[in-house]
Order: sequence, then structure tokens, then C-alpha cells
Amino acid sequence: MGAHRKGPVRAGQAVRAGRVEAGAPAPSGRDRYFDTLRALALVRVVAYHAFGWPWAGLVFPSMGVMFGLAGTLMARSLQRPAATVVRSRLRRLLPPFWCWGLFVVGAMLVRGWMPGWQIVYWVVPLGDPPGSAWGEQAWEILWYLRTYLWFVLLSPLLLRLFRLAPVPVLLLSLAPIVAFQFLWQPPENRFGTGLLDLATYLFCWVLGFAHRDGVLARLKPAAVVVLSLAALACGAWYAFAHRAEYGTYDLDDIPLAQAFWSAGFVTLLMYSKARLGVDFSGLVRLRRLDRLVSVFNARAVTVYLWHELALVLAVPLIDRCWDVPAFEAYLPLGSQWFLLAVGWVLVAGFVLLFGWVEDVAARRRPRLLP
Repeated sequence: MGAHRKGPVRAGQAVRAGRVEAGAPAPSGRDRYFDTLRALALVRVVAYHAFGWPWAGLVFPSMGVMFGLAGTLMARSLQRPAATVVRSRLRRLLPPFWCWGLFVVGAMLVRGWMPGWQIVYWVVPLGDPPGSAWGEQAWEILWYLRTYLWFVLLSPLLLRLFRLAPVPVLLLSLAPIVAFQFLWQPPENRFGTGLLDLATYLFCWVLGFAHRDGVLARLKPAAVVVLSLAALACGAWYAFAHRAEYGTYDLDDIPLAQAFWSAGFVTLLMYSKARLGVDFSGLVRLRRLDRLVSVFNARAVTVYLWHELALVLAVPLIDRCWDVPAFEAYLPLGSQWFLLAVGWVLVAGFVLLFGWVEDVAARRRPRLLP
């Protein structure tokens, strides 16, 4: 379970035939701490898909961070009428998804794939869109968009419930994943997978509410640190204790461990901001790095959607390089690091080609780069 259900793309292999909150340009006044966390989360996702490191989620649980940040933004937006906010989120998310989907669905159709009525999920991904085994490397990442979309739809109710009893609701938001692990296993279909992903990241989303409403800042440091460390310990223990059962300690394959580790990790990150005022405002002095963070945030959906295609396309591109003696002699064509580098070049190309769709979706003037 998670953002990285498949292993890495390997350099030198033939391509196999055969699941973001949309940011905005970084004007003065944006929170550079959260912007930097989002950028780091995207970088870690791409690196994981290139290398397949099972420990990556323990170092930085990207998806938990992204859901926590999205929850904060959603709580802030819900100062406006809920229907307006939901429409705005759909408008920002769907056009980039449709643009990307035209290429992925088109390629699968050309390869002989024929969907049934489930193709409606390629219009609005309320469930996992169908796809062929040949295109799985591309479409498997869509679980994140589906989960994000459901959180957006549920947020008006969740936020109202949270404000009735903030701390109890926050703590109880871990109860569904515990129930699914020990009391009732969701079915292995679209409905069950959707429930499991929602339960896994529910705490992080509600934690975003707690940060936005100032609840997190009012909590005692000792209690926050102790409970966060306990959640981290629980997540790590479960992952390693059940390593034989799951065949790995990779958190993306172990929902309960992912939920608790992400809960502890993201709580400490957000509490550092809320209570200690941790800020990366000094980043503006490092202009190139600050600019890079801005681009990542303004093109977050584009980077997330296109990065797997970039890594897949990097493989045949590198394979062709073996036919050039100079490249074979002087380039590390067999290195996964080289694959990652080529993948990032292709991601940059996709951002230039299709990133403007995020501007149109957000009703901004289209630009090659923000």
C-alpha cells in the first residue's frame, strides 16, 4: 500500500511490456517551511521510484507529509463556503490529470487495451482508474489523487467534527486503521483499497486541521513529544516485527506501520512549526534554491503525475546510449543514479510542456515556469 507499490525502474533493462496538492507560485508571504517540505516530499518520491529503497519511508514519509500539508491548506480554504472550496480543488486537480491521462490512456488503447464502464474513473478518479498491465508503471500512482480527492470531499464534515472535540478526534483518527488491521479486513477491490488508504492517512489530514486551527500549538511539548515518539516506535516495531509476513519493512506495503510512523513524524514536523516557529524564510537569500522550491510547489501535480513516465522513458533512452562508443566509455550508463538524472531531465521537459495546465486550472496566466 502506498505511493510506491512497484519496484524501481532499472537502468539497462528493457521497458516492461505487458497510484499533490497543487501549489502556487511563491510570492512573498508563502510559508517556505511548508513549501520546502512539499518539495522534499516530491524529490523523495521520485528517488524512491528510481531506487526502490525500502528504508526511504522511514527517513521521510513523503505521502504523510503531503497529506498533512494538504489538510492544513484545506482547513484554511474552508473559511469560504464549502461548495466553492470543493469546486476550486476539483478545478485545480482535474485538468492536469486529464492532460496526463490523454497520453496514458491513448498509449494503452493503441496497445490493445479496451476498458469497460470503469473508464469513468479516468474522468473523475473517485476510484482507481482501470489500466493495462503494460501501463501499470504509469497509472499505479493514481491512488494518491483518488485519496486526496476523497479527503477534499469529506473535509467539510471532517472539519466540523474535528472542531467539536479537537484532541479526541485527532487521536481517534488512528482508530480506523487499527480496526482494519485487527477487526475487519477491507475487501481487495476499489472500495476496500480506497477505505484502507483513507484510514492510513486520516491522522495526517486531521493533523493539518489541528495545525491550522492553532490546536497543535496549544498542546504541551512533553505530551506531543512522548506521543509522537510512541507512534514512531509503534510504526517501526510493527514494520520490522512483521517483516517476514509482508516480505519487507517498506512502510508503503504495511498500512498500519505507515499510519503510525507518518503520524509521529508529521506531528513533530508540524509541531516544530506551530510551537517553535521553525521557518525557512532565510531561503530567499539562496535564490536558486528558493526558485527551485517555488517551481516544485507551483508544478507539484505535474511533477507527481509525469515522474513515473519520465523514469520509464529514461530506460530505452539510456539503452540507445550504449550504441554510442563515447557514451559507453565515459557515461555511467548502468548506474541507477544516472537513470535518476536522466529521469529528472525528462521531468523538467514535461514541466515545460504541460506545467502550464496547472496555471490554467488555477485561473492564472499560463507560463512555462512560474
